[in-house]
Amino acid sequence: MRTCLLSLVFAGALLAQAPPPDDILFEEGVEYSAVGGKQLLDIARPKTGQGPFPAVVCIHGGGFRAGSRQSFRPIVYYLAQHGYVAATIDYRLSPMNQFPAAVEDSKAAVRFLRANAARFDLDPDRIGATGGSAGGHLVLMLGVTGGVEDFEGSGPNQQVSSRVQAVVNQYGPTDLVASYEPGGSVDAAEVLPMFLGGDLETAMALTRRASPLNWVSPDDAPTLTLHGEKDNYVAFEHAGWITDRLKQAGVPAKLISFPNAMHGFKDPADKERAWAAMVDWFDQYLAPAPKQTLLLVADHGPSGQIVAMDWPSARERWTLPNNRGHDVQILPNGHVLYTTGNWKRVVEADADGEEVWSYGAAEGLEHPVAAQRLPDGHTLIGDMVLGKVFEIDKAGKTVWEYKNPELGDRQMRSARRTPAGTTLIAVERLNKVIEVDKAGKVVWEFRATGGEQRFPYQAWRLENGHTLIGMAAPGQIVEVDKAGKIVRSVGGADGDLRMGWCSGLQPLPGGGFLVSDYTGRRLLEFDGQWKVKNEWRTGKRTVASVSMLR
Repeated sequence: MRTCLLSLVFAGALLAQAPPPDDILFEEGVEYSAVGGKQLLDIARPKTGQGPFPAVVCIHGGGFRAGSRQSFRPIVYYLAQHGYVAATIDYRLSPMNQFPAAVEDSKAAVRFLRANAARFDLDPDRIGATGGSAGGHLVLMLGVTGGVEDFEGSGPNQQVSSRVQAVVNQYGPTDLVASYEPGGSVDAAEVLPMFLGGDLETAMALTRRASPLNWVSPDDAPTLTLHGEKDNYVAFEHAGWITDRLKQAGVPAKLISFPNAMHGFKDPADKERAWAAMVDWFDQYLAPAPKQTLLLVADHGPSGQIVAMDWPSARERWTLPNNRGHDVQILPNGHVLYTTGNWKRVVEADADGEEVWSYGAAEGLEHPVAAQRLPDGHTLIGDMVLGKVFEIDKAGKTVWEYKNPELGDRQMRSARRTPAGTTLIAVERLNKVIEVDKAGKVVWEFRATGGEQRFPYQAWRLENGHTLIGMAAPGQIVEVDKAGKIVRSVGGADGDLRMGWCSGLQPLPGGGFLVSDYTGRRLLEFDGQWKVKNEWRTGKRTVASVSMLR
């Protein structure tokens, strides 16, 4: 075993001698703690890209008694090339230093990085840990003992947390008591007493205390375990034990096995697979929170409100009463244009919710269901009782009007002006969308088929000249060409996605869109490939329209 250990350390040292790649920044010999002597780390960072970057603490193996930070330089180079700030650390080794010294040093390293986030251009809220063998054990301890004061030690930066947000354990032991059992480990009886200060007879309680398996709780870090099935230093069963225990606690956990691997990943193909899986795990759990965009929705349900929220988190910012109105638009100056239900008004409110403009019953409105502020400051309004869509100037004077009995008797819904100056009108109850020019002539029409209640609610003209339309029964979004042919679709009777009534709709940059499934009570954001990107269950709210600054 000693020969094997020394050969592994020597091989790691040879790899560590390779110079850092040109596309990263590298700093070596940074002191992170002085407990028990200087404890150093080497740190690699991306040379390009916009920080702050997520960070990973990397911890070498060596039976808790050998090894050095230099042996893990290749892995920190790799992580830096994939967008991470990565630090490989030294820690106090046995037998001169016994448990929990190595755990305390590992936590001190995390605290150091978090306290020096600005210095290293890292995100203090996104720190992970990876390690192999003994290092795997230590990163597991980081993942399962967040907030356990007994393991913090006396190192610096006690004012910040040592919690990590994700762990990749590479063939680390998880139950040190079981390591003593036949087939558990070929060297546990030699290594563990030096690490713990006693064997099972003299240090059973400490052996259990040092086992990550015994610290699992629901608030632990998501953990990926990579382990060779032929490992005779740390039996493969350890990987299953920790993965199952974490899952039982409700913690995201995954095991990837390597059928022909022993202790460590000597085969280049195994190493490549392991490192790629490591990055995938960190990408999943250390990814930055999605950038939040202001979204307005018109709640046509019992609450009757305009709701401003962050998207995609759906965190509410504020609300305004709209008496169950149908439409809403966020304006470039931060103001809000919206319709009210039986109040028979179209209102513009400023960022504080104060009314700054309105047009309503005094001007003859009956039931406005559509309102759009145009680039020249005019306002387009659709009234489903009056049966007309009209444009007014800033003074409230009508400068354009299209009136048709088909729009009355509550048959129309949304109206939107196109970049070409025509107007798209959803005549919901007649299952059609019409396009009207400035002369009041219908120049294009799309009829929804497949039932009497397909009810197109809203239509938008896209940059390619096609039209995006949302329909109902079943909910469906279609892209229609100039000839009226559906060239793209999601939902509907034949689709995998089931929606009820697609009401509010807005195209987004990159070819995606946001839609309200009115009766399904959810908002769905689709990417440019028309795949669901974000979803929010609206609960008691039934959203008629949506508006996001584009």
